Amino acid sequence: MLYLIATPIGNLEDMTFRAVETIKNLDVLFCEDTRQTKRLLDRYGLRVALDSYREEAHARKAERMIELLQEGKNVGLVSDAGTPGVSDPGGRLVAAVVERLPNVNIIPIPGPSAVAAIVSVAGFGGNGFTFLGFPPNQKGRQSFIREALDEPRTVILYESPHRISKLLESIREISPDRNLVVGRELTKLHETIYRGTAAEIISAIKKTSDKGEFAIAIESARHGQRRLNTN
Repeated sequence: MLYLIATPIGNLEDMTFRAVETIKNLDVLFCEDTRQTKRLLDRYGLRVALDSYREEAHARKAERMIELLQEGKNVGLVSDAGTPGVSDPGGRLVAAVVERLPNVNIIPIPGPSAVAAIVSVAGFGGNGFTFLGFPPNQKGRQSFIREALDEPRTVILYESPHRISKLLESIREISPDRNLVVGRELTKLHETIYRGTAAEIISAIKKTSDKGEFAIAIESARHGQRRLNTN
């Protein structure tokens, strides 16, 4: 069995009972950062063999996972936070297993998700949204943002603290009246939810902090235009 196990996006209390029980019965748990995962395991008194997985070592680690599964081992995969395979390299591992071992059971253990968290508090996007993950760092970034703003549905993005101001400035220049909801450090001690236009959120972040991870909900182009027409 290969288990894809969702872990807390910040608050360790968000670990599910099922995730804890699943990890108890694993032979090996693959993770991004063994130090980060050990902190979580220690919180719940869990002991399991850990193996790190980084995209740079994909071929070697995929081969190791496949060997373990061929031996009949129970293997788990977690990311540093949230659901593995969602905007992280874990998806490549799953694809490798599916290709080489099509009869292996791959079982999702759902749980915390920054995507679901930001959609739930946004007030728009409940009837459908498009998740685009992280914008490109450099090449194609502006095109990516323009396409996101042209989407007919609510768009969900992730962004790092180093580039959140740059992202919001781009949105302000292209679509100054668009409504956004930005979540910083979701579920953590300094969780903050910002609402308004890009300019309003830029101002609010300057008064608080740009540290931490960000999840962004962008009002759909269609909804935004309809709102403007009724004002």
